[in-house]
Amino acid sequence: MQVGVLGNEGSWYVEQICTAATSAGHNAFALQFQQLRAGVTDNISHLHIGNIDATSLDAIIVRTMPPGSLEQVVCRMDFLAAVAASGVRVINDPRAIECAVDKYLTTQKLASAGIRVPDTIVCEDSDAALDAFELLGGDVVVKPLFGAEGRGIMRVDHPELALRTFRTLERLQATIYLQRFNRGPLTDIRILLLDGKIVGCMKRDPSGDDFRANAAQNGVCRAWQPTAEERDLAIQAASITGCVFSGVDLMYNEKNQPMVIEVNAVPGWKALERSCDVDVPQTLIRWLED
Repeated sequence: MQVGVLGNEGSWYVEQICTAATSAGHNAFALQFQQLRAGVTDNISHLHIGNIDATSLDAIIVRTMPPGSLEQVVCRMDFLAAVAASGVRVINDPRAIECAVDKYLTTQKLASAGIRVPDTIVCEDSDAALDAFELLGGDVVVKPLFGAEGRGIMRVDHPELALRTFRTLERLQATIYLQRFNRGPLTDIRILLLDGKIVGCMKRDPSGDDFRANAAQNGVCRAWQPTAEERDLAIQAASITGCVFSGVDLMYNEKNQPMVIEVNAVPGWKALERSCDVDVPQTLIRWLED
């Protein structure tokens, strides 16, 4: 196979996937979004990433969606959609990436399908955010709409801090995304899925005074055997967002009910490999072969 891996320069994940593909006898190429070039001449579409004709690849594995302007992000999605339409398998599909990378869109779709999610309010105005703060019990988690690994997430449980936080976000022209702080256990469950099957599962506990359990925030990880309900929730959430390869995060609320917190369309697996003794890149390449 000819496999392209779209990621950041020097990415450990890109290196791991390329190594697994090469070891299995395939050709793998490390690619970057900044290298994409598309055009139409004589009514023929041309889609290149660097010197590689993207339509000549058998598969493209997307390992990042780097920051950029609205125009750049839309162009990247259009590019991936055109590559997928040419017959190249893109993992994940651009529509799935678009859904999963947008926390509110994911939450809204999951809720519409009957999947339990945290109480969530999104707005742009700081006064509306203060009203939402009170409606959500005066104790919320503020998240960036686009983000991963727990970066930029903070807990706000004081009106004065809430006012300053919301006004700062308003001045930055940011979307204010609020969720009711979970009064259940702070432990979360990450289930890594590939094509509806579990690759690995781990539990993560926050360390110190941090409420975030993400491995990137020093969360303590251990292997976990998911219950049937946890497994089914994760599979449903991945299907609803359209993700073939995903990391689904679950938490339990104060009523001991599992909730889907997030669906990650570009999931990391460093901590999961250490906890569960699985080889994710090899599993991914074998699946592509099949």
